[in-house]
Amino acid sequence: MPRRPASPTDARRPGARRLGAPRHAARAAVAALAALATGALLVGCAAPRPLPTPTPTPTETLVPTGDGVLRIGTLLPMRGDIAFIGPGMVAAVEVAVRDINAAGGVLGQPVEVLYRNSGTAEEDRLETAFADLVERGVDVIIGPATSALAERLVPLAAAADITVISPAATYPTVRSATPPGVFFRTIPAYDQQARAIVAALESDGVEAVSLVTTGDQLGFSFELAVRAALDERGMRLSGIEQLDAATNPARLAFSIAGGDPEAVVVATGASLAEQNARVLTALIERGIAPESLWLTSQNLSDFSEAVEAGVLEGVNGVLEGAVVSDELLARLQQSDPFLRSARFGPEAYDAVVLAALAAVLAEDDGGPSIARSLADAAGSGVPCASFGECLSVLETEPAIDYDGLSGPLTLDDAGDVIDGVLRLYRYTAENRAELFGDLPIVAR
Repeated sequence: MPRRPASPTDARRPGARRLGAPRHAARAAVAALAALATGALLVGCAAPRPLPTPTPTPTETLVPTGDGVLRIGTLLPMRGDIAFIGPGMVAAVEVAVRDINAAGGVLGQPVEVLYRNSGTAEEDRLETAFADLVERGVDVIIGPATSALAERLVPLAAAADITVISPAATYPTVRSATPPGVFFRTIPAYDQQARAIVAALESDGVEAVSLVTTGDQLGFSFELAVRAALDERGMRLSGIEQLDAATNPARLAFSIAGGDPEAVVVATGASLAEQNARVLTALIERGIAPESLWLTSQNLSDFSEAVEAGVLEGVNGVLEGAVVSDELLARLQQSDPFLRSARFGPEAYDAVVLAALAAVLAEDDGGPSIARSLADAAGSGVPCASFGECLSVLETEPAIDYDGLSGPLTLDDAGDVIDGVLRLYRYTAENRAELFGDLPIVAR
């Protein structure tokens, strides 16, 4: 459904800013050029050659499309097999909007929010819900929670001039499937785990790394990221194997161990849970030390019942997303008293605040203006940790750097967080992963 057009009053409303050269400045530039050209003609009678006339450099103009009210729509799972992660993000959006409005709102008006169920990748609910949000005039979508849905949503959002900010969609494929300036995320992309793991291995003196991955697009993107990170550091890939449901774990482990790796990264999926347990056990039986094994967020699991006690003690794992503090959980429970966990809650909260700050910086609540200013909201200005604090900074300073509940949120040209949070886990003797610390993200 097409985006609502900006009315003449929208374009001229107080506070609306047209990016690029203002009209009076453009007219002044034309007048100056005309005067310069006239002077050149007058002097031309005595001078051997006329003065050159400079060519003005064109500037891109972004016309405000907002109507003065920032409207946020959510597309998050409320039913289905991933509905358990939806309530925490929904509550975080509600709390963020409440905080923003308590600080005065955006452009002098309260922020409005509409909640919709995104459904699952097997349903067509997403498109229907999005069409309804477009009809109701939303400027920004918070969601979806999965990459498969994000890939379906972004082309629709681009056509409607709506900005999409996902707190949970991590697949690198979303980045390549989207027009620039439409899709952003407050969660590190999956391939950033590859760079972070390789950097950690380099700091430990590791030179040879083997990789176990899957033969799908996600596995291929992770492999490319590992290869690039190894090449940059002068390290080598000593072996690579693909895992699927038919793979013989013992043979895979034999092949990997034959490359004499100093570390092995197992980047497989949760759908291969039984195979993951067998492969990890087989690798350790082949002499790979548990401390040299690394899992990713796709297969970090509780292996307490699948693997003999003590076998995985010391294995490393990586998970994206910030830890939900007790204070934040208590605030979210004010919106949803039945909430017990809120993974991606910090990222959802920060997505809303970033959108609101971008609208303030752009002086326009339209989707394209917000997209243009999102990176500036968490840029290289004065650090601030809340919407209200950032507004206070803007009273005296021209630039801000919003560092939110999920950590620093610097965005690159692809809309990815380049300094977000990765959590490092270690497996205990019970074969359960426990939080060990943070793993720094390495910029591409």
